[in-house]
Amino acid sequence: MFSMMKDKVYQKSRDMDDQDINLKQLVEQYAFYWKWFVLSIFVCLFGAFLYLRYAQRIYNVNAKILLQDEKQASGDMAGLSELSNMSGIGGTSGAFVNDQMEVIKSRRIMRKVVEANRLNISYYSKGSIISSEILESESPLKLILNESNTIRLDSISYSFTISKVGKSVKIKDEVNGIRDYKLGSPISSPIGNISLVPQRNTQWEGDLTIAYQPTDVVIDGLRSSVEISPNKERQSFLINFSMSHTSKDKARLVLNSLIRQYNADVTEDKAMVTKATSAFIDSRLGLISKDLASADTRVADFKDRNNMVDMAAEAQLYMQNATTNEQKLVEYQTQLRLADMMRSAISDKDISLLPSNIGLNDPSIQGNIQGYNDLILERDDLLKSATPDNPVIQNLNKNIAEINKSLNSSLDNYRRVLQSNVSSLQAQKNKFEGKLGQLPNQERGFKDISRQQQIVESLYLFLLQKREETEIKASATPANLKIVDEAYGSNIPVAPKKSIVLLGSFLVGLLIPLGILYLKFLLDNKIHSRKDIEEAFGAPILGEVPSSDHPIIEENDRSSLAEAIRILRTNISFMLGHKKDQSSVLYVTSTTSGEGKSFIATNLAKILAMSGKKVLLIGADIRSPKVLDYLGLSHLQHTNIGITQYLINPEMSVSNIVIKKPEPYNFDIIYSGYIAPNPAELLMNGYFADVIAYGRMQYDYVIVDTAPVSLVTDTLLIAEHADMTIYVARSNYLDKRLLNVPKELYEDGKLKNMAVVINDVDFKRGYGYGYGYGYGYGEGTKEVSLRKRISKFLKDPFNKKKDKL
Repeated sequence: MFSMMKDKVYQKSRDMDDQDINLKQLVEQYAFYWKWFVLSIFVCLFGAFLYLRYAQRIYNVNAKILLQDEKQASGDMAGLSELSNMSGIGGTSGAFVNDQMEVIKSRRIMRKVVEANRLNISYYSKGSIISSEILESESPLKLILNESNTIRLDSISYSFTISKVGKSVKIKDEVNGIRDYKLGSPISSPIGNISLVPQRNTQWEGDLTIAYQPTDVVIDGLRSSVEISPNKERQSFLINFSMSHTSKDKARLVLNSLIRQYNADVTEDKAMVTKATSAFIDSRLGLISKDLASADTRVADFKDRNNMVDMAAEAQLYMQNATTNEQKLVEYQTQLRLADMMRSAISDKDISLLPSNIGLNDPSIQGNIQGYNDLILERDDLLKSATPDNPVIQNLNKNIAEINKSLNSSLDNYRRVLQSNVSSLQAQKNKFEGKLGQLPNQERGFKDISRQQQIVESLYLFLLQKREETEIKASATPANLKIVDEAYGSNIPVAPKKSIVLLGSFLVGLLIPLGILYLKFLLDNKIHSRKDIEEAFGAPILGEVPSSDHPIIEENDRSSLAEAIRILRTNISFMLGHKKDQSSVLYVTSTTSGEGKSFIATNLAKILAMSGKKVLLIGADIRSPKVLDYLGLSHLQHTNIGITQYLINPEMSVSNIVIKKPEPYNFDIIYSGYIAPNPAELLMNGYFADVIAYGRMQYDYVIVDTAPVSLVTDTLLIAEHADMTIYVARSNYLDKRLLNVPKELYEDGKLKNMAVVINDVDFKRGYGYGYGYGYGYGEGTKEVSLRKRISKFLKDPFNKKKDKL
């Protein structure tokens, strides 16, 4: 059990090591292209700085008002309202604030803002790159519309540019092109005749663009850009305004004008009610003044006719009680007259505002009058933008008729109650009159006339008082709202955010090459390292040869290429395991052409010769010979014969086709000869074995450069003569799907003692397998100037070396 636990721990440790290696390999794989990451990030950051330099700044402007609700509860009612809000039932404050917010955001109020400030005309001062919006008051020119064609103005957008060149002014638009213009004179345009007049004798430089938009379009734009929200407190009457715009001054103008227009609209509604009440009182005062004058005349005539004096002292007690009764009677009769006046006002056929608070003591009648006036005001507002046939107007007319009917019913009920009270008081009056029967008849007659005078006089004084109260209220109307904060905007723009833009551009600059490289690696099916070979099949890896710009190593070469070939030489000795007096035949082949088998064969021959060994290099690829080309000895093929000639005429000696140590090389060469039409048949005739036998007798190493195994069968025909087969697989060249070819050859044993050499490995790419070669002097350590490195990067950014064939 302990052994099983140990194995599990070992397996877990191994998996973790593999994960670390894979992660490191992945990081190195992407880090190889760090130049592209730096370039991409630099370009994106540069673009971000350009954007921040020339992008339109957006500023946020805020304002706050406090609504004044005349219907707010006070005293005990305020406590009940607060209690209902705390219990979650809801109160009038939230509904009132929400209703007023809808009024503020209405198209009707916003239209007043647009028309009052001419916001449908925009002015832009053109800079060197971008244009910035300015207010009409700041513009050197002002656009005047000489025509008021509503249909045309509400359906056409038009913009034009005014340029000043010297003393001349030119107008440019998309309809008429460029035209000369004299300031102040009319000129035709799609929106009719227009004029441009200078303001404050301002001189301007550069271009000025003026744009006209239909009012409805501007209203929709402003309504979407203005945000109106209530305060967080549920019982609060505060309303917050917010607007984001490229022009901070224009945003302040819009918000302040919106608040003013709303306040004026509410004030106008209240003034209409006050005006209707004053008109009603004035009309009634005219009638009452006539009645009062007539009553005064009758009193004076009666006293003159009857020569009246003061009553006797004994009648004072009865008179006091009668007076109290008379006061109550006068009060109820006054209410009865007021009810009759209101009834006559309601009976008028036209629909108009009713007087409010004229003295009637019935609260239901006052409530009905208030509701009736509210509906009248709402109907009048809608009639400004709708016809009487509008369904909403018809519905309001129906509601007004219903309230009118209810008001008539309330007045009838109230009049019946008053009449009952008057009858009761009249009975009391008759009782007192019976007790006062002893008074003179003229005194009783005077009382009747005086009572009528008092009723008319009290009603007249009451109406005078109400008229004065109405006038005072109209002249000293409390504010509908309180401006807590006027529109204010900070000089710091809310967009674009510098930190967010820079961070976003940095991430984009990082992700662009990352995504491209990810797709590149995802679609890449080439081999890159020994890991790809090890995962495909189990053939031993003889070594890895790094990328190099040189076709063959030099004497005393200490470059990474030379060190890699020396490692191959050492590993071959381990693989062969022969004694010193035995010669070895090494085949060098590959899957396809272009993988560097001739490159490996020639360099291996030279490194073995440098170690003091007798080496024979045979170019057995008689279909596509490259040995002499790699060695720079192409001229020898014209003066020497090769294997092809020997296979055709085996009677000659093998030594006749050997090129003895051509300068500057210290090894012998048998090149392939001319290209024959039947290379496979030549290799099958058995005479190639004589060449191998000659090599074994005369040399320590015989290196045979053979044909690719996946294209032709030449190598397999002579494979039996090899002691070891070096299978070359080129990194970043060979398709992984073609690894099935060496896998099958290795597993079936068709190639003797097969080992793989990975050619053209670029260890800088970070595929994680190999540590590089060379130390001291040579290609791997030579310093390169900055200019040369930049030039090399621009010519070959992905470090794609020349193919080593």
